[in-house]
Amino acid sequence: MKKRKILFLIESLAGGGAEKVLSTLVRNINKDVFDVTVCAVSGGGKYEEEICRSVGYKTLLNQPVQGNVLKRLLYVLKHHIVYGWLPPTWVYRLFIPKDSDVEIAFVEGFTTKLLAGSTNKYAKKYAWVHTDLCNNHWTKSVYASIAEEARAYECYNKVIGVSDTVCAAFRNAFPTTNVPVETICNVVEADDILLKAQELVEITKKGARLVTAGRLEVQKGYTRLLRIVNRLVEEGFDIELWILGEGSERSVLEQYVEEHGLQKRVALFGFQTNPYKYLNQGDLFVCSSLAEGYSTAVTEALILGLPVITTECSGMAELLKGGECGVITENSEEALYEGLKKVLSDGDVLSYYKRKAQERGKDFTIRSLVAPVERLLSE
Repeated sequence: MKKRKILFLIESLAGGGAEKVLSTLVRNINKDVFDVTVCAVSGGGKYEEEICRSVGYKTLLNQPVQGNVLKRLLYVLKHHIVYGWLPPTWVYRLFIPKDSDVEIAFVEGFTTKLLAGSTNKYAKKYAWVHTDLCNNHWTKSVYASIAEEARAYECYNKVIGVSDTVCAAFRNAFPTTNVPVETICNVVEADDILLKAQELVEITKKGARLVTAGRLEVQKGYTRLLRIVNRLVEEGFDIELWILGEGSERSVLEQYVEEHGLQKRVALFGFQTNPYKYLNQGDLFVCSSLAEGYSTAVTEALILGLPVITTECSGMAELLKGGECGVITENSEEALYEGLKKVLSDGDVLSYYKRKAQERGKDFTIRSLVAPVERLLSE
């Protein structure tokens, strides 16, 4: 049987949630049926080696070796060509693999704009959306106008949202865009998560341990989480906070920790290839995000049986069954503070949500999550 050729286009393989989902997906997709290639606009990144071991891999821009002036100049020239000098159709013609049966822009933004310029008339084209484009329309900077972005999506056969709320937000953001929209939840590998979680972390506990994981960016709301932790510590709560992830907000967070004397209460562990051994040591997972799509980190916390408290974001009602399997607060600093205070003040509440998390975590089997993607790719 001839394999169906699949192209996933992504901007980079840095340590974000969508990149992690793609890595998990291509590792577990049926290689007897699908011939998969991942194409990254920018080479490098946390998941590049992992993806190279699983499927075909191509990059448009590779970071030049330091000190080589000629290669640096060529990189800058090509960067301008890809990101601005040429229209998407010409970038596609010059740099993108062209013989696929299915082409997927796996993250909203530049990859969606680029693959909209595809000249492959025979390929099915899908655009993946990972965030709420009403509350977090970060892609506006990629396009000259909302109308241009809407026209890009109209070049696709279907838009895939990672949660029902992401799909609803997409329809609200582009009400006149005539393209089908479907929900397919993010892929996570429960067995691998549970296995890696058994690795020991020998760090002395300093009280109730709050854990969280994500890119250190404004969207994740970590500055307000630090303010909440500081407030709770001042009120006498014996707690500590572990933050796993890397990003542009690191220096801001470190400065806050130092200025408020939280060095013994807050630990910033950076990006970890095995975050699960740290999460597994937690008493409560906290999601303080301003906006999400379908949180991979919350899904992983549930798989580990961690009780979850989160601000109200896209996907949380689905993940936590409307609050049955975890605490969902209003998306404000005060509401999250009150929610945390209530959970930390009552051991019975924490125990209840731990049981609920353990029950919900059993729903996330790898085959059940990969199957909808494979069905889509076979259409």
